Amino acid sequence: MEKTKGIRSDMLQGTIWDKLVLFALPLAATGILQQLFNAADVAVVGQFVGNAAQAAVGSNGPIINLLVNLFVGVSLGSNVVISQSIGAGDGEGVRRAVHTSIVFSVLGGVVLAVLGQVIAAPVVSAMGVPEDVYDMAVLYLRIYMAGMPVILLYNFESAIYRARGDTKTPLLILLLSGAINVALNILFVAGLHMTVDGVAIATVVSNLVSSAVLLWLLMRAKDLTRVEPKALRVDMKTLRRMMRVGIPAGVQGMVFSLANICIQSAVNSLDTVVMAASSASGYLEMFTYNVLSSFGQACTTFVGQNCGAGDLKRCHRGLWVTFVTGYSVFTLAAVFQLVFARPLLRVFNPDPAVIAYGLVRVRYMVLAHIFSLAVEVLSGYLRGFGMSLAPALCALVFICGIRIVWVYVIFPRDPTFGNLMISYPVSLSVTAAIIAGVTVFMRKKIDAHSRPQPD
Repeated sequence: MEKTKGIRSDMLQGTIWDKLVLFALPLAATGILQQLFNAADVAVVGQFVGNAAQAAVGSNGPIINLLVNLFVGVSLGSNVVISQSIGAGDGEGVRRAVHTSIVFSVLGGVVLAVLGQVIAAPVVSAMGVPEDVYDMAVLYLRIYMAGMPVILLYNFESAIYRARGDTKTPLLILLLSGAINVALNILFVAGLHMTVDGVAIATVVSNLVSSAVLLWLLMRAKDLTRVEPKALRVDMKTLRRMMRVGIPAGVQGMVFSLANICIQSAVNSLDTVVMAASSASGYLEMFTYNVLSSFGQACTTFVGQNCGAGDLKRCHRGLWVTFVTGYSVFTLAAVFQLVFARPLLRVFNPDPAVIAYGLVRVRYMVLAHIFSLAVEVLSGYLRGFGMSLAPALCALVFICGIRIVWVYVIFPRDPTFGNLMISYPVSLSVTAAIIAGVTVFMRKKIDAHSRPQPD
């Protein structure tokens, strides 16, 4: 067996909290920058085009996430397989997983790009987007979906770095592409007087830059994560391992998006001002969500490496340390968001009515994220062992189920924006309690086996 010489594996020894924080914070910053791609789109069209264009961009958020999250979930499968191989000292397993991930991401991106052109119009129509927003929403979605090959490639490349314990490199590359994205947004919209097509093209170009630079760096790597063109192929056994973890994780992400599409449809039934407010505050709340999500992914990598090494006690300690550090950092992020919500919303849209509705959503979502952090960390813990199906089923039944019932049963009785937003903390609190119970049960199963098998 080829050993994993030279690959970073700091998570296998020493103190835990500092490794989790140093892993999670750059990952959170990376996620925030990715959201800034779309946030910059919303801010620029809001300032230079108008509310209709801003609503067109924002209304696409849930459907874009729905289509992307399945393949991003598979990238989590790649993370787990590589992490466990590193922990077990299986160098050949690392090599196979890296090359399988690169090929699969490009092929999956091509499929999504083609699918996006076909379904863009009927999907936007099905979401009940108003007539004055419809054409721009379809145009934005089609251009964005055309960039799926490079968008997914970046996510899988980042998963390779995360599995090594390196979240700083993807962050630095994203800083470069983020600057390009903002500059192109201003050039295309303010300079060339384009509308949603300009911001969509800018987003695709910036993702092309970040994925190309990361690929170049991987081809120059000095360890077994090095990408070699002649070795680029899909290893079916490795892909099946990735799928066993990745597809349930992707389904879990899709469930969040599906539930949010239902809520977005309800938002669309109100008016354009509420749509613009929900769009602006939705991007703002993703800042805190990326903080808590990063600790879930940190837990996955930590548990994956230590599970591969057979150190179950360290895996369990890592869960509790992740909770303590995660909630500490999240508290700081939440306080910042609540204090500066009004001026931050003004960046997206100066309309006082938009800001007022946006503040309603921000406050409810900070409450919801308290429970969302528990869902993310517990899900990440189970995925590190290869157990991805259980948290996905919990999300499907409780998050999606409660929000659908809320939209079609409770919301019509009081069709206000505030009543709609309550569905977020309600659904997440119930789901967190259920997943906590499932984790207690699964931990007994884990402790009963020296090396648990994926579900």
